[in-house]
Amino acid sequence: MSSTMSETIRVAGIENDSITDGPGLRFVLFLQGCPRACPGCHNPEAIPREGGVARTVDELAGHIRKNPILTGVTFSGGEPLLQAAPLLPLAKMIREEGLDLAIYTGYTLEEILRENDPDVLALLSLADILIDGPFLIGQRNLSLRFRGSSNQRILDLPRSLADKKAVWTEDEDWTG
Repeated sequence: MSSTMSETIRVAGIENDSITDGPGLRFVLFLQGCPRACPGCHNPEAIPREGGVARTVDELAGHIRKNPILTGVTFSGGEPLLQAAPLLPLAKMIREEGLDLAIYTGYTLEEILRENDPDVLALLSLADILIDGPFLIGQRNLSLRFRGSSNQRILDLPRSLADKKAVWTEDEDWTG
């Protein structure tokens, strides 16, 4: 099935002007549904798959285009990869608008590569950064930038996909 701008996405929430979900000024899309349900989850309301609000890709694209000073967009969760197919046209629009794209996932890159889901890999191919790994309350660290627990990694996604292994970002904005 091809994804279109009229396809719907289950959305748990939207943050129009975030400075905490990546560098610069970001539009953050919190996706609904997560099978992991990590103890201490930052967004427990996003765990049930049937929750949230259905939004069209076109509607979400309009929200993003309304803010001319955005530097990027972040897909967070819940678990964004559960909705990889309907997110594809939105990710393409984000790239066409010259914005960077970051994706948070509870899965590790290694798990994603083993699964080899074509929609997930297509979505990741449009992103710049992947923050991977489940939130682990025993490794919670409030001093980490853009992450909740020390097991989570900030990966340079184009290099990681090309090398078929995790490559940490060297971008000061992400790691600093």
